Amino acid sequence: MFLSVFDMFKIGIGPSSSHTMGPMVAAARFLDALRASPFSPVGVKASLHGSLAFTGVGHATDRAVILGLAGFRPDTYDAELAEAALARAHENGVVEPEGFEPLSLDPSRDVVFDYGPPLPGHANGLKLMAIDGQGDVIFAETYYSVGGGFVLTADELAAGKDTDDGPPVPYPFKSGAEMLRMAAREGKTIADLKRSNEHSRLTRTELESGISGLWDTMSACIDRGIETRGTLPGGLGVKRRAADIHAALEAERGLNLTAPHTINDWIGVYAMAVNEENAAGGQIVTAPTNGAAGVLPATLKYWLDHVPGASRDGIEDFLLTAAAIGGLIKHNASISGAECGCQAEVGSASAMAAAGLCAVMGGTPEQVENAAEIALEHHLGMTCDPVKGLVQVPCIERNGLGAIKAVSAASLALRGDGTHFVPLDAAIETMRQTGDDMSSKYKETSLGGLAVNVPNC
Repeated sequence: MFLSVFDMFKIGIGPSSSHTMGPMVAAARFLDALRASPFSPVGVKASLHGSLAFTGVGHATDRAVILGLAGFRPDTYDAELAEAALARAHENGVVEPEGFEPLSLDPSRDVVFDYGPPLPGHANGLKLMAIDGQGDVIFAETYYSVGGGFVLTADELAAGKDTDDGPPVPYPFKSGAEMLRMAAREGKTIADLKRSNEHSRLTRTELESGISGLWDTMSACIDRGIETRGTLPGGLGVKRRAADIHAALEAERGLNLTAPHTINDWIGVYAMAVNEENAAGGQIVTAPTNGAAGVLPATLKYWLDHVPGASRDGIEDFLLTAAAIGGLIKHNASISGAECGCQAEVGSASAMAAAGLCAVMGGTPEQVENAAEIALEHHLGMTCDPVKGLVQVPCIERNGLGAIKAVSAASLALRGDGTHFVPLDAAIETMRQTGDDMSSKYKETSLGGLAVNVPNC
């Protein structure tokens, strides 16, 4: 099993990797398949199912599908061009993807929110259709957005398709136990194993420049978030708080007036900055999802800016270690809130961040695995109940607390020798089972939990 660091961390747009990025990717894939077909469509349609229907408006899923069918992709997204294309669709009822004559698409009629039972493969399903001049469907495909921006067709999902279609890697591991055995046998760190696997597909320069680009995007997102004020879109009237909190923290520097636990405010504000940017539709990096995108950057920035001896030289080890843990969770359980609740999003992110931090602070592979387990174990059972379907409440603060837990988990693991009672594999399997047993209304539908127990909803 191999999942590249660049699969785990993708540069994209907010507010949701599964509900915004995934549907846009699905629409782009649909256009590619349509271009390769013998058909000459005059229009396109879409229907959204399961969680994509129930929280699609809050997550801008309809907008993402329209833009995807207009030819936009998350990794090359241009906000100004996108707004113009969206306006044309609403005004003229057409989209104009490259390689086609203008295709009819009336957003009010041709993008349907189906609130019936979800499609059989996954909670996040959508059907895309091409029509002829008579209005008949001449080409169709069903896609599932399975979390973190990953998209599979119905056939790929049914076949158990893995994201890895390349040649074998030198250190394939499918479990934490297997990972630790390889590290011990080879005398390597987890980052070393992951780096060797990446180098079997990429040059050293490609890996280094790609990882540097990921961190630069994460860091820029934090910077925008701690500088931007205002109210987040969506109708809840949530104020952006990161800028004011950050300004207050900066004003207190060097005054010896703050308690030691104020460091938690620094960690929290970095995460909140990212997730406020995400909620506003800004550019983020899935880590492993948009809804949990602030946990890992906040933890990494905490290490770089607040821990003596930290330097950019350790960023690669941090992200490679985190990606190895994220890959195990995705392969053996889920990173999708619609599938397993927020334990699969913020819980996974916290485990990844804890592992990365433990690694760059000198932890052994056993301590790194312990750090990941501690962080994941203490998110088990966490529901995904976004108010009004928006990635705002409780998501923004939850990322801050997830980052704080990651730092605490890494610290606890470093205080031990790596031996511990609950292995990471057991925590991952428990998370999967808990997600299976969790009521669907607590899995990104806004039908339970905070979403129905606050006045705004």
